[in-house]
Amino acid sequence: ERAIARHEVREIEQRHTMDGPRQEAVLDEEEDMVIIYNRVPKTASTSFTNIAYDLCAKNRYHVLHINTTKNNPVMSLQDQVRFVKNITSWKEMKPGFYHGHVSYLDFAKFGVKKKPIYINVIRDPIERLVSYYYFLRFGDDYRPGLRRRKQGDKKTFDECVAEGGSDCAPEKLWLQIPFFCGHSSECWNVGSRWAMDQAKYNLINEYFLVGVTEELEDFIMLLEAALPRFFRGATELYRTVGKKSHLRKTTEKKLPTKQTIAKLQQSDIWKMENEFYEFALEQFQFIRAHAVREKDGDLYILAQNFFYEKIYPKSN
Repeated sequence: ERAIARHEVREIEQRHTMDGPRQEAVLDEEEDMVIIYNRVPKTASTSFTNIAYDLCAKNRYHVLHINTTKNNPVMSLQDQVRFVKNITSWKEMKPGFYHGHVSYLDFAKFGVKKKPIYINVIRDPIERLVSYYYFLRFGDDYRPGLRRRKQGDKKTFDECVAEGGSDCAPEKLWLQIPFFCGHSSECWNVGSRWAMDQAKYNLINEYFLVGVTEELEDFIMLLEAALPRFFRGATELYRTVGKKSHLRKTTEKKLPTKQTIAKLQQSDIWKMENEFYEFALEQFQFIRAHAVREKDGDLYILAQNFFYEKIYPKSN
């Protein structure tokens, strides 16, 4: 038996030698692309993600939902390593579009040569909090039968603020800044000026494009123009189908009164979150202004406006 086993091992080794070392498949630039949409809750993220799901078969890419335990946006150190390894080495899932409620993760810290493309959408902080408040109580029209965590609580947002309730406290506004700031402890210290500065830095330097909920169609149009490998057909799909079927609406939502809004706006936390939102909005509008032109009330993507000349040495 030992002799037969040694013979079989030699046969396997000989075949391996004859075949030569296996070559790993090398993906071209577009096929090696990965997009991460670390979606902030209640910013029209489901509406936008459904566009990606509708297009993935036609445009030939994979969509993967990052589902963390209890929707915790901060990963453990070991999970960060696993996540980075999956994203960069899982060739069967490339090109890939990953989405989930996860705070920004700096891939460069892990020695990765090719980083993913980050995109995101943010929303007016008070509107986002109001939407989330009613979502926890009444759900939405996306999964109407699902029982929500605060189901049965009929208290309005105005009543909650007037009574100083915890679910509508200014501290609950602190979410978009830490999502963009990342996995550092200071990012999640409510009211941290360092966290806001880091979030602004990441938005400018680490994100390909950040849109706003109020101008979602323009965000989709810019993505289609810049990244057609993923978003070819997205604008038309959103205009004809998305606005009707994809928009996820929180049920039983009552708009807050001016008094409620004014009370929240007295908070330093609101001032910081609002400053970050306006910073993102200004950046988005700046990018849009240099990418589109308006004609008869419609926006049109600009054609290529650069070219090459004086190319040396001249070919014969």
